Amino acid sequence: MQSKKTIGALLFEGFELLDVFGPLEAWGMLASAGRWKVVTTAAGTGSVASAQGPRAVADYALVECPKLDVILVPGGPGTRREVSHEALLARAGLLDGRRATTNKAVFGWVAEQGPAVQWIKEARWVEDGPFVTSSGVSAGIDMTLAVIARLVSKEVAEGIAVRMEYDWHRDASWDPFAKVHGLV
Repeated sequence: MQSKKTIGALLFEGFELLDVFGPLEAWGMLASAGRWKVVTTAAGTGSVASAQGPRAVADYALVECPKLDVILVPGGPGTRREVSHEALLARAGLLDGRRATTNKAVFGWVAEQGPAVQWIKEARWVEDGPFVTSSGVSAGIDMTLAVIARLVSKEVAEGIAVRMEYDWHRDASWDPFAKVHGLV
């Protein structure tokens, strides 16, 4: 039997609620089956306010966080304050030379944070090596299900989507919001 893996969600003041809790709903179904452990982490332990107001609790401070097999880095208005920290993938250079996407409403600003990234304007999510980026908010659920399909199995991901009663968009190139925001 495989050892249990850990998914950790990074919390920071002003994180987007659905960016965190949509994907964690799916990962949590794996956790309830005993396959994965879900944790949250932030600069310090305790309560962290989301962009929408409700707070979430960080299980671990970053410096004491256990080894993570997958880390979920959400977006949200708080990224503007956090941009100087190296937790944001594009700003830290982790995506340099790789393909990535982001929320279409703030695409220009995010692209400025990582000028060496190959930004994909029209994509629901983009996979490049160990990194998977999404168009944001609800697209993160589609991305998460795709990652679960790759790491666990397509059947398990489909079962999770059904249990969530979620209409999983399996086509990573499906992105109506690129047009809405004038990117294509």
